[in-house]
Amino acid sequence: MSLKTPLGQVRGLGSARSGTHHWWMQRVTAVALVPLTLWFILSMVGHAGAEHGEMANWLASPFNAIMMVLLIGATFHHLQLGLQVVIEDYIHGEAAKVGVMLVVKLASVALAVAAVFAVLKVAFTA
Repeated sequence: MSLKTPLGQVRGLGSARSGTHHWWMQRVTAVALVPLTLWFILSMVGHAGAEHGEMANWLASPFNAIMMVLLIGATFHHLQLGLQVVIEDYIHGEAAKVGVMLVVKLASVALAVAAVFAVLKVAFTA
């Protein structure tokens, strides 16, 4: 029998709020991706068969460049959140879990930065 109170026994075993924040962020990014993805699909269908220069001019529009950056940000954040859940559920070794999560987070940030850089480069040089 332990002399610790029930609160003392569970203290330090995890945050009570981080799971709720993670759940909400998954829902917020999912909701944000709906109109952004629809905008992207409709834009691409509308420009089917367009030349490179025409697409570069399209992306040079401030509205389109901002929408593309928002799409990239929401997509990579949603991807990282979803992969984090899969890693937490299916990788059981603590060291492996931390290592894989670190790789996923760094890769998500690196790919998002590269995609945003590409959008901005096209937008400002067109």
